[in-house]
Amino acid sequence: MNKKAILLLLSGLLIVLAAVGYFLKADYYNNHFLPNTTINTLDVSNLTAVEANQKLVEKADENQFVITDKEKSWKEMRTSSLGVEYDFKQKATDLLAKQNKNTWLLSYLSDHKHTIESNAINEKVLNSALDELSKEVKQLNEQRTPSKNASIEQTDKGFQITPEVYGDAINVTAFIKELKNNLTQGKHTIEMEAFVDKPSVTEKDESLTKELEHIHSITKQTVTYHINGETINVPAETITSWVIYDSKEKHATLDQTAVLNYLTSLAEKYNTSSQPTKFASSKRGTVTVPAGSYSWSIATETEAAALTADLTENKSVDRSPAYQGSASPDSPLIGNTYIEVDLDNQHMWYYKDGKVVLETDIVSGKPKTLTPHGVFYVWNKERNATLRGTNDDGSKYASPVDYWMPVDWTGVGIHDSDWQPEYGGDLWKTRGSHGCINTPPAIMKQLFEKVEVGTPVLIF
Repeated sequence: MNKKAILLLLSGLLIVLAAVGYFLKADYYNNHFLPNTTINTLDVSNLTAVEANQKLVEKADENQFVITDKEKSWKEMRTSSLGVEYDFKQKATDLLAKQNKNTWLLSYLSDHKHTIESNAINEKVLNSALDELSKEVKQLNEQRTPSKNASIEQTDKGFQITPEVYGDAINVTAFIKELKNNLTQGKHTIEMEAFVDKPSVTEKDESLTKELEHIHSITKQTVTYHINGETINVPAETITSWVIYDSKEKHATLDQTAVLNYLTSLAEKYNTSSQPTKFASSKRGTVTVPAGSYSWSIATETEAAALTADLTENKSVDRSPAYQGSASPDSPLIGNTYIEVDLDNQHMWYYKDGKVVLETDIVSGKPKTLTPHGVFYVWNKERNATLRGTNDDGSKYASPVDYWMPVDWTGVGIHDSDWQPEYGGDLWKTRGSHGCINTPPAIMKQLFEKVEVGTPVLIF
């Protein structure tokens, strides 16, 4: 064999051996990463997926989650302490399957850079860590100033707008929520200053300005009550003291407790349902007559609601208060028309428009069934009635009368009494009624015809 043939044979053999070696090496890269391969900046060249995962996990376990405050580090924590659990095996295997093993030689001439994430989080570990972190941030807030919205406040000088406060306290809830979100997305940093609450309402807020004007308008209104012939002007400072501002609703209203307390004080002073009435009698001068069925009471809750509505709608008030009862507070309880029954003198007068229309002696209730004292009124008129009740001995009675005018709710009234031979004096002690006002029949007929239902009856 000549030299040329030997060289050709040797060359062919080398080519075959090189080819076999190349493909054997290519087969190696079925299970190993190509040269110049990095994952997450770590060199994984010639490593299996398992080996690469181990290297990646060891590196990732060193990851720090950095919390900054005004761009300066405030706290650094290992991500693993926040519940992040690393396992890159599956993603590394997927990358390995995608590489072209036959280009292994060319890999020496180029880089293969990859980035993969592992975001598995142990929620129990994370929540425990976040609870502790929340406590730390709250402790930090104790040394900081919370932001505050501008608001309307009452001072010694009245209501005014208090400017907003720009603080530096952290919104802990929002901060923790975003930190958890960052971890889930594989981010390893967060800036606390981004979670400082800012005032949402400033002193230039239009709604505040309008509401302050509304408050000032309320305090400029007047409240005048007409009660039992008197005029009560509520002091301006009292009205101002009622005004309250709800910063959450951004609305001014009246303090219902304060308004009710004021109206209750009026009721305690003026209610004729509980207060006696001063009366200029025909024979005994000024007398005090106890409260009776003819009376009224201020309906404090109803009036408080009405007063609040008026003032908050910028309306002044000039009226009698809301009431309940048989009479009204808008005028004196006893005017110029009334029936007067003087038990001491056993005499009755009927005044119409300030003049005596008729008068008569009467017989009132006997000592065991005294006629009640009080301010009453004729609430009904009835012809040919039968009065029924119980005698002192327990027996029943039924007394027919021609004219019946009840004045209270217990059965006491004014009626004719043809069984009485005479009237006045001390007859009530021996021939007294069961409480009614016994009246001579002829006078009772006139009284019945002249008196209207609703006429006050003062018995004293």
